[in-house]
Amino acid sequence: MKSIFQFALPVVAAVAALGADTAPKVKLPTSRADLLQGEKLFQAQCALCHGPKGEGARGPALTRAKLPHAPDDTALVKILEEGIRGTEMRGAGAMSDREMRQTAAYVRSLGRVALKPVPGDAAHGGEIYQGKGKCVGCHSIHGEGGVAGPDLSDIGARRGEAYLRESLLKPDAEVPDGYLLVTVIPAEGPRVTGIRVNEDSFSIQIRDSVGRSYSFWKKDLTQVDKQPGKSAMPSYEGQLPESELTDLVAYLASLREQK
Repeated sequence: MKSIFQFALPVVAAVAALGADTAPKVKLPTSRADLLQGEKLFQAQCALCHGPKGEGARGPALTRAKLPHAPDDTALVKILEEGIRGTEMRGAGAMSDREMRQTAAYVRSLGRVALKPVPGDAAHGGEIYQGKGKCVGCHSIHGEGGVAGPDLSDIGARRGEAYLRESLLKPDAEVPDGYLLVTVIPAEGPRVTGIRVNEDSFSIQIRDSVGRSYSFWKKDLTQVDKQPGKSAMPSYEGQLPESELTDLVAYLASLREQK
């Protein structure tokens, strides 16, 4: 004989499924006035990271029909409201619900604009990355390469063309989070310069430019020199001709997550 709970479970599941199917979906405004207001809000709140035309800067380009984190309008508004955990994307809590929908409508309109191709020869840029540029020694792509610098597997989806170029010419302009450059001088032994991996009150761990890891007790160090705003990456300014720099940017812009 079935208990009342056994009879109730299918009913509860059916009601939950019905609720999921009938959950209200966000409807974005479509009037010209709303889109113009959305553009103004975008310029004020989003353009610094995503570029004035959504072409990408320190944040990913939005000029595409499908956004990885926002497959539908409901998800897009939710991102505007709450941000994306674990990323630099923060929620726009100061916006009203209507303003978020107006901004979302403008973002969707950017995906209907024909995307201008990044100039340069990406294939040649890949050769520069592997060879003359020596990028592979510090950066990895899909698990292949060095570990001293950030992973670049999907850098083309996360950063815009102008940002990539500036990173190559002026790497100190914006150092990625988690890549604080540190030099330590032990009481005995040679000094070590690298990226801080971890630190507490008593110890510090560092990874150098070739991926070697070091751990020191602070009591054994005579000096700890932290260099915020300083990148371990050398500048390519004057190191690559303009044509090769353009090709390298084109290659980096082509890097996306593997499907």
